[in-house]
Amino acid sequence: MSDSVAYDVTEGVGTITLNRPEAMNSLDSATKSALRDTVAEAAGDDSVRVIVLGGSGRAFCVGQDLKEHAASLEAGNGLSNTVQEHYNPLLRTLAAAPKPVIAAVNGVAAGAGAALAFAADLRIASDKAAFNLAFANIGLTADSGASWTLPRLVGPAKALELLMLPDTIGIEQAAALGLVHRVVPAAELDAAVGELAARMAAGPTAAYAAIKRSVGFGLAHTLEETLELEAALQDACAATEDHRNAVRAFLAKEKPTFVGR
Repeated sequence: MSDSVAYDVTEGVGTITLNRPEAMNSLDSATKSALRDTVAEAAGDDSVRVIVLGGSGRAFCVGQDLKEHAASLEAGNGLSNTVQEHYNPLLRTLAAAPKPVIAAVNGVAAGAGAALAFAADLRIASDKAAFNLAFANIGLTADSGASWTLPRLVGPAKALELLMLPDTIGIEQAAALGLVHRVVPAAELDAAVGELAARMAAGPTAAYAAIKRSVGFGLAHTLEETLELEAALQDACAATEDHRNAVRAFLAKEKPTFVGR
């Protein structure tokens, strides 16, 4: 574990915090490795029922550490395979995690940092937050899944605009585009994220996992294929303790208790 990534598990909520505030949580090699491994740990831990991604200080994450990258270029190493080694495994894990992922966007999210936020299932943002798909500004294409997530959030035409003509997207525009689900005053961000995370950690996490899987599948498959998967996933959910208990609670006019199995 690196000092640049903090990890805490409390009452089913696994909170992963980028902790390089002096560098606006930019991603150097140590941070990328630690973030990749911490997300994998949280995704595979049955005691973690929801994952929260956040940043310390005034930024969420400004993407690749360009100081380290410049040194790599000078040494003739280019990107040093970081997309395959760090970003791709990280994004695959977030997409496949069988639990909700919430991004708590406290400030600017740029480049791979913006893509990291877009890879979450839900995004709550501070009114101080902003986004920038900055890849083209330094002569690069999108990575970290941005070419997959962004068109699904805003449509392909708008995604091309935001990627080809990168500029700062203020929080009002981000909300209007659907890049965030909720905007709260900066002083209320932690409480709002905590409330949502607690609600989801106490919810039907097996059903959440199935919902997440079926929506992702449906984006890349035919209706017929998606109907078949829905049927299989629904049968699996119907066999869970959560479903049986929820039906009993409904009939008894009680609040259900979900245990995630």
